[in-house]
This record gives sequence, structure tokens and C-alpha cells, in this order.
Amino acid sequence: MKAEKYKILVLSDLKKTESTILKNSVSLAKMIDAEIALFHVKKHIDIVGGDNQLSAIRALNEEHNTTKKTIDTSVKSYAKDYDVTIKGSYAFGKIKEEILKQIKSYKPDVIVLGHRDSNPLQLIGDGITKFVLKEFKGYIMISSDENALIPNKKMTLGVFNDSNKFFNTEFSKDVITHTETPLKSFKIINSQQSAANIIVDKDQQMLEYVFEQNSNALKTLSSFILKNKVNLLCVDRTENKTRNTGEASLREVVNKLNVSLLVSEA
Repeated sequence: MKAEKYKILVLSDLKKTESTILKNSVSLAKMIDAEIALFHVKKHIDIVGGDNQLSAIRALNEEHNTTKKTIDTSVKSYAKDYDVTIKGSYAFGKIKEEILKQIKSYKPDVIVLGHRDSNPLQLIGDGITKFVLKEFKGYIMISSDENALIPNKKMTLGVFNDSNKFFNTEFSKDVITHTETPLKSFKIINSQQSAANIIVDKDQQMLEYVFEQNSNALKTLSSFILKNKVNLLCVDRTENKTRNTGEASLREVVNKLNVSLLVSEA
């Protein structure tokens, strides 16, 4: 565990998935002894539309009050229920610019994003997940509603295609301490072998599941992960260098696996 507390920045759109995002964030915070900062940003045009100046000012004031109240209620509730430090803030303006300002100001160790039902690569606006992956070099959790983490309870942790970056860090030791054994490793490989599972490392107590590479491999894997109640899947940020290993790109994994992902540091 590092000397100072880890910092988790939660980017929330304050919509129906906010509860799950916060629950996943709190669960991670309890594992690694972290504080949480929730941040919401909205475009001015989405608030004022084409109204005249007086109506625009009124709309902005109303949105300020509503947003502050919503954030304060959520933050206080989770902080009290789970005894974790959470603060909330918001901004109105250009979404990517405001997010970047918040990242530079808060200097988080982890950023938490949420899946959208229609397109997991969209959060508060087009391409936000891609933008954060480009601009932020630390850990990124992409939160899913499926098999959400539960604060103060051990989780089922999975690893995709030998995510070695995760296991070579101090951060991973804190997370693994709160993980049910055996750990589960999922691989997609080019072979004639059908899906199988074997114990690959008795010392680490890891159970490996191997899937054959084909057009439905990720869809099959996603269903399998859900049935096995995996709460969090570790994925390396590095894009695959070759296509003959059966590895899927990070974009494909984010887009097709309906499970909370923990993307490694850059």
C-alpha cells in the first residue's frame, strides 16, 4: 500500500447508472484505501438551448442548484453508508476541456467511467472513453451494471489474455487481497481447441479458461464471464501488435465485454 491515499476520479453523467458507478467506485476505494472525487460536466448548449439571455441565465441558475443538490445528496449518502471520503464537483462548458482540467487539478490514480446501454464508448459525450484513455496514463475502470462490485465484500477477479501489467504493481496487491480465489484467467487463442478450463498455477490459485478465436469469441466470452459472476476483468492497455495471436484490441474488449473492466497503466 502506498504512503498516501490513492485518488479515484469518478466521471458521472448523473443518470440512471450513477448508483452502480458509485458502488463500483466505493468498492474499489475500500480495497485500496482511496478517496473519491465525483465530477460531472455538461455542455452549456444542453442547458440553455436557444433561449434569450434572461431565460438562459435563469436556466443556468436552476441547473446549478439542481446539479449541486443531486451531487451533494449522492456524495453524502455513500460517504455515510460506507465510511469513505467522497467529494463532488461539477462544471458547465466544453466537456473534454473540463475533464482535462479536472484530471490535471486532482491528479487521480484511477479514473472511473461508465458504460452506456447503446454504446460503451460514449459516456458524457462522443468519444469520452477514447479521450480519457489517450490523455490519462493511470488505471481506468470502465464500470458495468452487470455483476457490480459490492462494498466491503470480496469480488471475483478475472484477467484477460495474461494481463501482466496488472500483476507487476503494488496496486494489484491491494486489489488481490480482496479477491475470491481462485483468480480466473480468460484467453482467446488461435487453435482447434474448444473452450476448456484448467488450473495453471497452484501457487497463485488461478483457473484458466481458453476460447478459440472466431468472429463470436468475445460475445461467447462475455456470456461466460457473466455466468461465472466475474465482477472485474483486468485488461492491458497496450494494443495487440499482431493479429495471429488471437488477441482482441482494447477497443473491441471495451465495446463487446459487458463486465466492469480495469485497464492497466500506460
